[in-house]
Amino acid sequence: MNDDLKWSNYDFSKIPFDDIVSVGQRTLLYRDLFTVSWLLGRFCNYKCSYCWPYARSDRKDHRPTELCLRTVDEIKRQARDNGFNSFHFSLSGGEPTFHPGYLDILKHLADDVENTNYTSIHMTTNMSRNLKWFETYVEYAKPFHRASITASLHTEHVNSKEKMQDFADKLIFCQEHDVQVTINQVMVPDWFERDWENALFFHEQGINVTLKPQSDPTASRVVDGYKPEDLKRLYNGMPQRAYTESKRKWVGRPKPNFQIPKDVIGKNDGSVPWHMQVELKDSKGNKHYMDQAERFNAFNFNNFEGWRCNAGYSGLIIREPDGSVKRSYSCHDAPLGNIETGFELFKTPKTCITKSCVSSADSKIPKRKYEEVIPNTDQ
Repeated sequence: MNDDLKWSNYDFSKIPFDDIVSVGQRTLLYRDLFTVSWLLGRFCNYKCSYCWPYARSDRKDHRPTELCLRTVDEIKRQARDNGFNSFHFSLSGGEPTFHPGYLDILKHLADDVENTNYTSIHMTTNMSRNLKWFETYVEYAKPFHRASITASLHTEHVNSKEKMQDFADKLIFCQEHDVQVTINQVMVPDWFERDWENALFFHEQGINVTLKPQSDPTASRVVDGYKPEDLKRLYNGMPQRAYTESKRKWVGRPKPNFQIPKDVIGKNDGSVPWHMQVELKDSKGNKHYMDQAERFNAFNFNNFEGWRCNAGYSGLIIREPDGSVKRSYSCHDAPLGNIETGFELFKTPKTCITKSCVSSADSKIPKRKYEEVIPNTDQ
């Protein structure tokens, strides 16, 4: 069995979640990486029945492009003051590709790549733009060390085999141009079998699919209604694979020059493939791995109140419609500021005061249950 297949059979249900004392995405644990999750506006051309009411708008509420570019520069200035010079910008919405300055933002980021140790870009999109738009996008994405897409599959709009295949074809085109691709499939309890069949349609074409539990309108918990057999598939179904590496026809990304964070504990296990994105460590110092933080909610592993968290120190989010800059999506403490009037990052990690951390973007931020150093089995 090759290494990729071996790790794809990893049983996530055997992770001792009650005994986990530290967790984080490995790229954040062992690299000088600062992350930005940016909702560029709430405008979306889709109207999905299950969408959170505050997550979309019919109004094009985009901030001016020049303000966005100045915000990029200020984020980098403060992050560099904290010792970070690797950056990951995740752009979402609404539907981010409708921001009139979207490609200008990518170019602005690309122009500074040579001055960073690493820069990656990520986009969460409904893939409604035509293939010509994506042909332009992959050209703008070439200067970056890594580019990735989370494609949100909304079957109320992508509602035929022809539309589903068009959706897949655009993603495969991106894979061929070395863009990492994952489909985000919200598994609605009442539609679970239909959603599973749709996920298989893409998985069998070599496209990773994230099976995401549906959250309630407050985004504070997973909805009821999942059968035991449904939960088993949410626990372990469709593990992430290195599909893009096997499909890409263009190879030309610059090589990164990562630095080790000053507060790192232990060492990364290089034998574990990077598509096992999340590392969890128990109280005995044993390491466990998960392919994606989206599975946390299926295991109800989302209460980090009292843990020491890097949110606001090694990353931030920008929300609309008010332009607030926050530690994370889930955090209930005061914002760090606003992109219109200014903001200030934390100088050190801070204690979490929020009971539920449902957003996967928040769950994978490095955090420790105890202030003291946990046992280290890496030496």
